[in-house]
Amino acid sequence: MEEKYIPRLFDDVLSFALKSKGAVLVVGPKWCGKSTTCKKHATTIIDLMPINTRKNLIEFAKNAPVEFLNQGPKPMLIDEWQHISFIWDQIKVEVDEGNAFGQYILTGSVSDKEKLDDSVDDNKHTGNGRFTKKMMRPMSLFESGESKGNVSLKKILNNEFTPCMSDMTISDYAYTLCRGGWPLSLTDDKEVALEQAFSYYEMLTSEDLFSLKSIPLKKDEQRAKHFLRAYSRNISIACTDETLKEDVKSFEDTFDNETFYKYMNALRNLYVVEELDAWNPYLRSKTAIRTKSTRHFVDPSIATAALGLSPQGLFKDMTTFGLLFESLAVRDLRIYADTLNAKVYKYRDSKKREADIVLQFRDGSWSLIEVKLGSDADIEEAAKHLLTIAADIDTKKTGNLNFLMVITKDKFAYRREDGVYVVPLGCLRN
Repeated sequence: MEEKYIPRLFDDVLSFALKSKGAVLVVGPKWCGKSTTCKKHATTIIDLMPINTRKNLIEFAKNAPVEFLNQGPKPMLIDEWQHISFIWDQIKVEVDEGNAFGQYILTGSVSDKEKLDDSVDDNKHTGNGRFTKKMMRPMSLFESGESKGNVSLKKILNNEFTPCMSDMTISDYAYTLCRGGWPLSLTDDKEVALEQAFSYYEMLTSEDLFSLKSIPLKKDEQRAKHFLRAYSRNISIACTDETLKEDVKSFEDTFDNETFYKYMNALRNLYVVEELDAWNPYLRSKTAIRTKSTRHFVDPSIATAALGLSPQGLFKDMTTFGLLFESLAVRDLRIYADTLNAKVYKYRDSKKREADIVLQFRDGSWSLIEVKLGSDADIEEAAKHLLTIAADIDTKKTGNLNFLMVITKDKFAYRREDGVYVVPLGCLRN
């Protein structure tokens, strides 16, 4: 019996990409659902995952690339395409000659910089104008059914908002943080659901980090776990590489610079970390903007697994809980922003004013968002900070303000008299 497909917000992103480009490269971490979703959009499917058929398919692609790429009607999905990355230039030719959009979907869980075949030409055509790359992440709370989705970012942009309530409690947020947005975790058995993030973490530290040909790492599971644990202790913090190195060395004092950067690059190539870049708007004052990136995993459950935290354990360290809750909001806002043609950033300046999340839209307009797990006093302070920052941004040079928002774990979504929205994460959607 075929499992029921859970619709993803990425479905709309991919549908539009296929209408506007000849080929779409879909990237993202393992287990996030890329193959399942992309198969819904393909007419012909070439699956390079099964080992028993992979060798024959690779030989077919090498010896008859034109025939390989024309095995059936388009769109054609090539799942785990990095195993035949040598075929990139031929796909470009097929897209040109076909002179049509939506011909190929390529999926992979490692960076397209990673060569799995030594014959790949490092000077291959970039694909600019023919290809587009789209990032798929684990599920947001709206996709997994926790968020009621009764506060839509798109509707707020159109000045449409109705006060409402969330069903989620702080215990629910602790659970969804540790469970993560992995499709395999959507089960009524909570113990089984929570195990998925730990399984991902174990596979990452025992196999995946050591599987990249371009970044040869000596297999050392204990060292990998030390690195992931140190990174996890800095989630939602704009720490420097030097600070992170020192934290790693508190577990592993033999960690040298070369090894440190190998691990960082491997995590990036596997789409495990997704750091939040700093936003650099024009300010009316001479305040300096801090430009360090903020540390995040693609899903905060990787951090809870690395730290060995259960939902109950989060309540023993509310500071860590708050940082992880912020990372959960960043994950969801990134997913929602992709459907709105927006980018997500962090704002922090030399006056220590900050906005945890900045949404920058294509027309130059922007929104500032703070994330607070704490009390009404914390929400009040966050709203005032947002108003102060917004007043210092030169809208003539940067673009217009869309909205200010404080995301909380509380029940009620409402708009304050000063115009700042206060919205539970369990109410949000794109």
